[in-house]
Amino acid sequence: MTFFKHGLAMAVVAAAAAWSATAPAGAAEPVSVRLKWLPQAQFAGVYVAKAKGFYEAAGLDVTVNPGGPNINVETLVASGADTFGVASGTEGVLYSREKKLPLKAIAMSQQMTPFAYVAYTESGINSVKDFKGKKVATWMVGPQYTLYSVLAAEGLPQNEVDIVSQPFSMQPFIDKQFDVATVTLYNELNTLKEQGIDNIKLFLPDDSGVTTQQDAIVTSEKMITEKPEQVQAFLNATLKGWKYAFEHKDEAVDIVMASGPGLERKHQELMLAEIERLMVAKLGSSEGLGAIDLVSIGKVQDDLIKFGAMKTPVDVKEAFDTSFWEKVPAEDKKM
Repeated sequence: MTFFKHGLAMAVVAAAAAWSATAPAGAAEPVSVRLKWLPQAQFAGVYVAKAKGFYEAAGLDVTVNPGGPNINVETLVASGADTFGVASGTEGVLYSREKKLPLKAIAMSQQMTPFAYVAYTESGINSVKDFKGKKVATWMVGPQYTLYSVLAAEGLPQNEVDIVSQPFSMQPFIDKQFDVATVTLYNELNTLKEQGIDNIKLFLPDDSGVTTQQDAIVTSEKMITEKPEQVQAFLNATLKGWKYAFEHKDEAVDIVMASGPGLERKHQELMLAEIERLMVAKLGSSEGLGAIDLVSIGKVQDDLIKFGAMKTPVDVKEAFDTSFWEKVPAEDKKM
């Protein structure tokens, strides 16, 4: 009996040794990333990084959680409910820091302002100055401050414009309930075009000197302090996913379509092409995907303070941590 037990023990030890020789050095760390909206090509880099195994190769077991109209990414990430997030943008990060949320942006996806304003060609609106006395609609979840910045840059007081809340639908603008509506260049603008509505004029914030980076990649101060290696691994793999998505667009759209049943392929193709334009613009071209433009962020904060949208300034370099982005290998972020 003793001999049997000894032999069994030796067999167990041998089996364990054989398994350990083929097993990974360490189990992948479970983390989550919360998106600001439902699955679509706006987040192709994340879906591609997961599908192509970039996260797994970096030692991460990533769960992708979708967002929606009632999801606040900044709050979820700051609380630890999600490890990482693709959050609103410059304004959202600044507000979060002003509210003392322990949150930091480690990269900024879109280098150009993705918001724009549309008016019908027959409206007589030919410039932002012509918004005076008009009903101008925008989303009151952050983009309104981009509008305020544009009006200020053009010397048009807010109280001379009828600013109203815009629903997450372009139907009121189609029905001409608004004189001017807000669109994203990668979604609502394409929706109008797909419906054959091309008798519109487009007004870009960047043409007024207003640049606000969007789709911030964020994490908590706790993660940065306790697990900086995982923060670095996540950012490396995410930017690698974006680069792959832009270099293999058909495959990237396939991956996005598999993540969001019911999506219309042509719309996703147009969205991915526009997202690439926004992400590769400005510093995205010269420095690499995900670059953080501290100069433009500082200007946005100055505008928000001027409008009273923020009461006190925050330390921009604390809110936007460039150290992780700087360590991303050039081959993973340079197009």
